[in-house]
Amino acid sequence: MTRTAMTFQGKLMKLLSLGILATGALLATCMATAAVPGITPVADATSGALSIGLTASADYSSQPDGATIYSWGYGCTSATTSTVQGFTGGKGPAARCPLMQIPGPTLILTEGTTVSVTLTNALPLAAGNTSIIFTGFDVTTSGGASGLRVGEATHVSPVTYTFTAKKPGTYAYYSGSQSDLQIEMGLYGAVVVVPATAPTACTSKGAFALASAAYDNNATCYDREFLFQFAEMDSFVHDQVLTQVKACDALQTTAVPTACPQVTATMEPYRANYFLINGRSMPDLMDTPFAAAYPHQPYNGNPQIHPGEKLLMRVIGQGRYQHPFHFHGNHARVLGRDGNLLVTDVIPTATSSLAGPLLFTIPTVSGQSVDAIFTWTGKGLNWDVYNHTVGDGSTCTPDANGFHSVTTDPNYGEWCADHNKPIPVTPPDPQIVANGQWYGGTPYIGLNFFNPVNLPPGTLNQNPGAGYAYMWHSHNEREITTNDIFPGGMMMMLIVDPPKWFIDETL
Repeated sequence: MTRTAMTFQGKLMKLLSLGILATGALLATCMATAAVPGITPVADATSGALSIGLTASADYSSQPDGATIYSWGYGCTSATTSTVQGFTGGKGPAARCPLMQIPGPTLILTEGTTVSVTLTNALPLAAGNTSIIFTGFDVTTSGGASGLRVGEATHVSPVTYTFTAKKPGTYAYYSGSQSDLQIEMGLYGAVVVVPATAPTACTSKGAFALASAAYDNNATCYDREFLFQFAEMDSFVHDQVLTQVKACDALQTTAVPTACPQVTATMEPYRANYFLINGRSMPDLMDTPFAAAYPHQPYNGNPQIHPGEKLLMRVIGQGRYQHPFHFHGNHARVLGRDGNLLVTDVIPTATSSLAGPLLFTIPTVSGQSVDAIFTWTGKGLNWDVYNHTVGDGSTCTPDANGFHSVTTDPNYGEWCADHNKPIPVTPPDPQIVANGQWYGGTPYIGLNFFNPVNLPPGTLNQNPGAGYAYMWHSHNEREITTNDIFPGGMMMMLIVDPPKWFIDETL
């Protein structure tokens, strides 16, 4: 068991012992998380043309049960052909985009720009050709060799794909060569296109957001964003491929490569035993992005928000299964699918009304992307999640929708109908270290920053950043296992942090 796993399981047992995991959790939330890390194109010094260099190669992915799985993935060809996207105006080191990663680097583009992506084939000789299909874009191809579905990169000739990012949204990319096998091996990734100009109603870009709006529409403003790529693996398939690759490599005894049969694998019956979000399973999924323990799985899944913030969920189905992505805490409003904004007008405009459904589960259809907005306010819980009491001087001034409207107050966005309502449980004794020392002002949001009334003088508050925690997971029970071991797989936690708790997503 890794140290990460032990740490998580220790916290999990703590929460279970308190009996609060199902409705809320006292979690320390100081861990930094990544929103949507990715790479942006580099402009040619002379022509200004934008380009990205990707390489397909082989390595191993790690799993929480200690297994290492032979895999293929896309990565950055070199530090000179792509730039790591920063979220505070800076740029991260080139090491943040390895030669091979699962999923592949997220390509972050601006609406209206034209980009050329050159793919180099560094897969084992037995793998044959490889390629990329960019869904939702009109692509022209040069170099490489002709393939059944798209131009392919051979082991001696790269291929270049050129397209214009015409519409904002989230898109999938994946191998178009022997797709059933190569996608299974890990050759997939995402493209994010941000609006060229912010809609008039969306003028405030969050510090850790790629843009202020998801689409060219006033109703698509958001504060934070996270990308969730759902996929699965059948390790038996990967073992078959590795055996054939090793056999081919053993034949390469001269300077002239020896011909080998292209790898094949028994794909049916298919029985996935590893279930991944952004290339990781729980608890690895909730570790920091770019953690050294997962050099080829740099992206994590650990969404954190403040009450009232709008969280843009970018969701892609990258595997062969549908994985029902179920999120607790609220419904999410679907904005668009595959980069197509769902509005009431035939021709979308900046003022078109949204027409997407409210969902509590997103079916992650293979190859399909969904953009949705999730917000948590505490509305309707029937108690004051901020632990206000009669006579404490706090106020709640409802706006037209019933939420506290004074932006300078720490409880801005509070659902006023529940203001001053006592919590429906007896708080823990703060002098009992086993549970009281973790109490942060309420059992739901620890607001010691401006309401430090829960602990007697001289006691140690171990949980100043307590948050309200919700499980986000696959609604297929088997998919929250790792090789049939629970808990694992497609499971993570949404943390709703106190309004004054700084959520640091610096890369």
